[in-house]
Amino acid sequence: MKSPKKLKIAIIGSGNIGTDLLVKSTRSEFIECTLFAGRNLNSLGMKRANGLGVTISDRGIEAIINQPEICDLVFDCTSAQAHIEHWTALEKLGKIVIDMTPAKLGELCVPAINADECASQGSKNINMITCGGQASIPIAYAISQVHKEIEYIEVASSIASRSAGPATRHNLDEYVETTEAALKKFTGAKKTKAILILNPATPPIDMQTTIYAKVLNPDIDRIQVAVSSMVNKICQYVPGYKLIVEPTIDGDRIFTTIKVIGMGDYLPQYAGNLDIINCAAISMAELIAKSKNL
Repeated sequence: MKSPKKLKIAIIGSGNIGTDLLVKSTRSEFIECTLFAGRNLNSLGMKRANGLGVTISDRGIEAIINQPEICDLVFDCTSAQAHIEHWTALEKLGKIVIDMTPAKLGELCVPAINADECASQGSKNINMITCGGQASIPIAYAISQVHKEIEYIEVASSIASRSAGPATRHNLDEYVETTEAALKKFTGAKKTKAILILNPATPPIDMQTTIYAKVLNPDIDRIQVAVSSMVNKICQYVPGYKLIVEPTIDGDRIFTTIKVIGMGDYLPQYAGNLDIINCAAISMAELIAKSKNL
């Protein structure tokens, strides 16, 4: 049987997210990294890419503008503000972009919910929301499938401070806004709130996210079935995704907690917050690659 033609990908941003995506892409049967671009050739990410034999550049987005044929799809792992400028250039080049920043310019995507829709509709700019969004939105969505009217949803993610790089810290406002907007989009909740806690504990903690939902007369049995089904679906592309507190009722409030343990590819296992969004992004890129081989 003929092997599928691999989709050529470029990664902009040589930090933790970009480098971990690079390492994950090397295992894929469907995508191949043909460019790793940033601003510092001496960064750890650049050295890792060079060691893997991937073309590197310190020209950032300009490396793609000057050689557009080098890739079909671009992962933007920079910042929300930078992505606005990058998208202007990449849209003109006709590139598919998977946005790892909370810029929310493109189609908001949670693979467990709307991967097929994003791929089949040919979305050119796919936004992976946030790490907390990828952890919490599928569970909130599962609850919304049982209870169509949700008064309020709150999600609180606690991550190791060491796993929050400069871009994450710089984009905290965008993180909150994008996560809350995505929660509303996927659940129809009247009001949403997102909280991100950077925990400096040593040893570093694993990522944990607690989801609270306020509904009228919650049906806990149906909610537990829906949440369990969703967890199994997410585990297909995020192996370290675990339900550690079953959906529980406290009056008219439902709460449940998720833990994410990273795969330990480039980042430590405690960096589940970065691992979940990267796993989600890789699964989307592979789905797009498969659709082009049909």
